[in-house]
Amino acid sequence: MTDQWIKVAIIGTGGIARSHVAATQHEQDRVHLAAAVDIDADRVKAFADAHAIPHTYTDVAEMLATETPRLVMIATPPGTHCDLIVQSLEAGAWVLCEKPLCASLAEMDRIEDAERRTGNYCSSVFQWRFGSGGQHLKQLIESGALGRPLVGTCNTTWYRTHEYYAVPWRGKWATELGGCTMGHGIHAMDFFLWLYGQWEEVRAMMGTLDRNIEVEDVSMCMVRFANGAMGNITNSVLSPREESYLRMDFAGATVELTHLYSYRNESWRFSGLPGTDVSADVAQWQALPAEIPSSHAAQLTHYVDAMQRGERPPVSGPDVRPMIEFLASLYKSAITGQPVRRGEIVAGDPFYRAMNGA
Repeated sequence: MTDQWIKVAIIGTGGIARSHVAATQHEQDRVHLAAAVDIDADRVKAFADAHAIPHTYTDVAEMLATETPRLVMIATPPGTHCDLIVQSLEAGAWVLCEKPLCASLAEMDRIEDAERRTGNYCSSVFQWRFGSGGQHLKQLIESGALGRPLVGTCNTTWYRTHEYYAVPWRGKWATELGGCTMGHGIHAMDFFLWLYGQWEEVRAMMGTLDRNIEVEDVSMCMVRFANGAMGNITNSVLSPREESYLRMDFAGATVELTHLYSYRNESWRFSGLPGTDVSADVAQWQALPAEIPSSHAAQLTHYVDAMQRGERPPVSGPDVRPMIEFLASLYKSAITGQPVRRGEIVAGDPFYRAMNGA
């Protein structure tokens, strides 16, 4: 280890924490995972032993004071995120936090206030943005190579059993913060909105059709974008044949992505206009750069680059707030039965403080 290495600590040692560890191993020339925290002493010790993490803690404040990490990764249940983010920022660390980043726009404001006070930054894990295919498509869209976006479809049709929701914090507004929209479809929706542009209006429905939970197990919405494009979104945890599917129709091409949790270059399909010879264009669109799967490791690479430049990292502050606002607006529309426009939910609105308006 050298003085140039970024010292990292991870809070939470459940299943998703393994993806964070793998990311640090991918960046082992630049980061050092020095400590792990969990309220369960036996679990954190077993996790640290399995991944050669030298120090373990059951108290976050003690870890922050003793280790003084430069980067804290948060992999705890959603309801704990905001407090841990602010605590870590105030202790002098930058933060990379699992989705959903926070429970509401009110909590987003609290995080952004902590960033301003401390000069440190917090990013949400939205790893789909960082695969080679996604980065390539973003460049094509911004260059105008595909024409303007027109019609989009974004489907997260996954399957979660009744037993999945037996975990005490799942399926509850207070601890999971929402249902399939917040915990599952959030990845594809963020990716879709990041690619297609600023959203302007959402009209939504949701329901709890089969699982014995407080939150929704299905949601659907229509969204209008500032550039005039329109899209439809479906989120489900009731779908036996699981799939993540995006279709984006531009003026000059259709782009499709079919995968489940992580895409590769082979997951993409580009199609040109019917009845025309655009083979050269399609070949250019399909010339994806070297394979980088959409993963925590791919995002951490960009994050560490930003840390070393002293710049705001991607998917933080103004880069992630539109997604938190979209979630709040989707829930408000589904619960009230009314369309919701961007900028409508402000302090004083019940949906400013909770996704279900409670």
